[in-house]
Amino acid sequence: MHKHLLLLMLLSFAPGLFCVAQTTDLQDNIRIRLELDQPDVPLNVRQNELFAKGEIHQFYSNRLFSPAWIERGVLTELAYELRFEIMQSKFDGLNPEDYHLNLINVFFTQFEYNKKQQVSNDLDDLADLDLLLSDAFFRLAANLEIGKVNPQSLAGDWEIKAKEAKISYNELLKIAGERKQIRQTLETLYPNMAIYKKGREVIRALDEIRKQDTLNWKAVKVSKTIKVGETHGGIPNLRERLAFWKFLEPYPFEDEKQYDSTMFLAVQKFQQRNGLEPDGALGKNTINTLNQSPSALIDKASVNMERLRWLPDTLRSAEMILVNIANYQLDYLNNRDTLFSTRVIVGKKYHESPIFSSAMSYIVFSPYWNLPTSIVRNEVMPAVRKNPNYLTQKNMEVVTFSGKPVDPLTVNWSGKSIPYMVRQKPGEHNSLGLVKFMFPNEHSVYIHDTPARSLFKREDRALSHGCIRIQDPVTFAGLLLRNDKSWTLDKINSAMHQNQEKIVNLDRKIPVVLLYLTFWADSRGQGHFRQDIYDRDEEVLAALRK
Repeated sequence: MHKHLLLLMLLSFAPGLFCVAQTTDLQDNIRIRLELDQPDVPLNVRQNELFAKGEIHQFYSNRLFSPAWIERGVLTELAYELRFEIMQSKFDGLNPEDYHLNLINVFFTQFEYNKKQQVSNDLDDLADLDLLLSDAFFRLAANLEIGKVNPQSLAGDWEIKAKEAKISYNELLKIAGERKQIRQTLETLYPNMAIYKKGREVIRALDEIRKQDTLNWKAVKVSKTIKVGETHGGIPNLRERLAFWKFLEPYPFEDEKQYDSTMFLAVQKFQQRNGLEPDGALGKNTINTLNQSPSALIDKASVNMERLRWLPDTLRSAEMILVNIANYQLDYLNNRDTLFSTRVIVGKKYHESPIFSSAMSYIVFSPYWNLPTSIVRNEVMPAVRKNPNYLTQKNMEVVTFSGKPVDPLTVNWSGKSIPYMVRQKPGEHNSLGLVKFMFPNEHSVYIHDTPARSLFKREDRALSHGCIRIQDPVTFAGLLLRNDKSWTLDKINSAMHQNQEKIVNLDRKIPVVLLYLTFWADSRGQGHFRQDIYDRDEEVLAALRK
């Protein structure tokens, strides 16, 4: 009787004992794998190299090698949530395949089949999948926090330091496991700005549009601007695209190749929406924008989501100045509110405005323009040799490097260089205008006024040698000096019209960030796309998709 009772009790506990045994076996499997791992050899799972070898070792050692994603021999809800977030990483502009998605899906499919067949999952498969999921979490976390691409590896003048991780991904995964929250945990790694999450939603919406896309997006090319009444072979495609993006309803037309007045109104709306001059003319920029398919826009957005991940913590400051070079715009923000926006002119191709951050510390009213040595050598010296009155006509003077005047008649203009400095005196025609705003940096780039006011009306404003020319310097100066009530607009205007420059130190240092964003999402979740004026998107996209 007692023997039968003992047997029944053992049988009733057998499933639990089996699960405990299987869990112990899985711990041993993971432990042995990691103990056999060689320091100089990549850690692999089914020919997939693991990204976070160090984190993997530390994470499993801390938990005595117990699995993180598997309980009682089956996948947990947390495992399914991580796989979902891996798939969702495409809305961050990342590549889900970077996180072992294909192999993870193979395992999930096999385990789900085994469940239906009431077959236990293979111990090696369980260990492989647990390691893969942990590695995927670590790599995704790193890419979300600091970006996938190292900006310092890129060509061009990107003075952006690669960010360093500020948190322990081991600790992050531990917290995610304890709270049973993958998404919320990963979201803590997003850039600390609303436009990032809004950008994800724009990419999500474009992805849905892409699924329904049946248009031919072969690039329409033009040799000259198309105006109303003119015909062109690309008009049917352009008309289709305007309708696709909801700027145009279907309508009857006499000649499908003619650019008619109905289409003209739609083009104006399209231009307005895309930051183009709404003149209704089908020029190069408008055509290029209309050539962008949903897939191309997703790529552009992805590149800029990565750029947002590169941004320094400076952007958390209460007060800052942002210059988006690709949008030709300066924004002055205080407590996350945009108090002032104005058009700017930026560096032209081959004189590109650099990407960097610094701190604005002073303003120079009625500035001298100290001409760069290259301009003196290549432009001024040949001009003086041809016209001895050139300096007078340009309101320029020759001075020593300590600022003492030099008689230009004593200067040897026929050599390769001169041992002096040439500067343009303050005045209405000074190339720097009437004021400059200084944030010291190694590029000698600053924000300044300009006498060429008409250039701000142009759609393409990549026209300078690298510095940022500002359309409304008076309002900008007033905002920067607003803490000192003595600096009225009248006083600012007076300071801008002196014969000698006047330096005014600010009472605080204001972060200045020069950005290059060809896509961003506004607070309403509306996506904005701009021309890649320096051809920088392609290199970042290639690195992202690699």
